[in-house]
Amino acid sequence: MPKLGMWSFSNGILVGAIHPREPARVRGAGGRLSPWLRRADQYVRLVSLATAMLLACVGCKADSSAATKPPRSGPEASAAREVRVTPVMTKPLERAIVALGSLAAFDQATVSVKVPGRLRSVTVDLGSVVQQGQLIAQIDPQDYQLRVQQAEAALAQARARLGLSPAANNDRLEPTQTSLVRQARALLEEAKTNRERQAALFDQGIVARSQLDSADSGYKVALSRYEDALEEVRNRQALIAQRRSELALARQQLDDTGIYAPFEGAIQEKRASIGEYLGAGAPIATVVRVNPLRMRVEVPEREAPQVRIGQIVRVTTEGDPTVYLGRIARLSPIITPQTRMLVVEAEVTHEGSLRPGLFARAEVVVDEQSLAVAVPTKSVVTFAGIEKVLIVQNGKALEKPITTRRRTGEWTEVVNGIDVGDVVVLEPGNLQSGQPVTIVE
Repeated sequence: MPKLGMWSFSNGILVGAIHPREPARVRGAGGRLSPWLRRADQYVRLVSLATAMLLACVGCKADSSAATKPPRSGPEASAAREVRVTPVMTKPLERAIVALGSLAAFDQATVSVKVPGRLRSVTVDLGSVVQQGQLIAQIDPQDYQLRVQQAEAALAQARARLGLSPAANNDRLEPTQTSLVRQARALLEEAKTNRERQAALFDQGIVARSQLDSADSGYKVALSRYEDALEEVRNRQALIAQRRSELALARQQLDDTGIYAPFEGAIQEKRASIGEYLGAGAPIATVVRVNPLRMRVEVPEREAPQVRIGQIVRVTTEGDPTVYLGRIARLSPIITPQTRMLVVEAEVTHEGSLRPGLFARAEVVVDEQSLAVAVPTKSVVTFAGIEKVLIVQNGKALEKPITTRRRTGEWTEVVNGIDVGDVVVLEPGNLQSGQPVTIVE
């Protein structure tokens, strides 16, 4: 097919140009178009006409859709919203100091073994509730039972040597009533009598001086033996006291094989298992007293003079709507030099829902009745940490950021943002600033 030229679309119409190098082939004699070129020209005209009609239909449809689309509605077209309002007023509110702190166990103790041995049983685990004096663990007591028996036998032996009944508990005994002392006294009396006899005979000239000296020496030896007998009895009495102390120590060690809870609380951590051989002082478990709890907070130096022992403290925790009550029980004697804070401890009682270690917010009530600018709590809106109220001005709602301090169940103190006499919207909900409003009673 011959090259006729270049063809393109322009505004939906096919436009062609005859190739400049083909004039002779396109035009016939006399400059007229050849028959095949006339047919091509008619085809191009038909295509251009169909394209134009298609574009016209598309444009008409778009205009029709735009004509039938409803107009947008703006804030001006919405009806005014009915709201209830209340004036800002001065109310007597309690004054409280807000401080952040944490809850701690009232008491905490690591229970350890007093005597070495193999752990035979553990009756508690993590979270177990224990009562004061409750058995927590048990060391194998067999070795200590044998020691008790050994000490009892030694005590009985010492009592028997002193002439006491092995099974009796009374250790009182007069030394002169013992057989050892009585024997020594008899020998002493005999020696004394013999010396007196020899002295009488020597005075009469019947016996020699040597016999008198021998009798005198015998008397002195008997006297020494009598004194030794008294000392021996006293030593045996002391030995009985020693054996009794050893028996008491053995019994105490036997009792110490049982490990008991020092106070009422719960098990924070179990630190030993059955079968372990534990030395003296090895930890078994950690016990904490969880009721009451210690609420420990820090109060700024400028507010420290207002805090006193016995003041009421309201405690709240994250995720728990309950307000717990406590009282200040202890105050630090100094202001911390690094932070310029006063450490305050309050005792908080609860029903088991609080735990040591919780981060808490405390309100220390320092004045139960003081005047303050207040609005109803339900009129305050909090968004992204910013507190605000909505007032009515010129028939429209207007947002007013505020700064609050004290808060009760019904009223909130406002220290900045609005004044007494302003009218605030109760329960604004999703009311927007600038929205028309109608005040209702």
